[in-house]
Amino acid sequence: MSEGAAVSDSIDVLGTDDLQDGQMTAVKSGGHDFLVARVGEEYFVADKRCPHLKGNLSKGTLEGTVVTCPLHHSQFDLRDGSVVRWTNLSGAALSIASAVRGPRTLRVYHTEVVGERVVVSLPE
Repeated sequence: MSEGAAVSDSIDVLGTDDLQDGQMTAVKSGGHDFLVARVGEEYFVADKRCPHLKGNLSKGTLEGTVVTCPLHHSQFDLRDGSVVRWTNLSGAALSIASAVRGPRTLRVYHTEVVGERVVVSLPE
């Protein structure tokens, strides 16, 4: 979340003991479908669906802060949502896929630990 962005709502997503280091899970809370990941003592919250073709990121893999989509192996850094790799396609197939649906960052949310709960702030 950028500095100065207004925050409209905070949502409790899960307890700090609900995930072990290196795990991620899908959570539906406050009418939103989130991906929640734990890396060390840090928690990351992002949209559950990949911005490429809407794959369920919680069914993918997590290596450090990089989540890989199970559909076409798009990769995103959970620290800022940046694209690490758009798909695992190459050559002409990658050019066509990128033209049809070009790279988009993954929406990530400002996350805090409050007591023993992981809480996200939603922008207005």
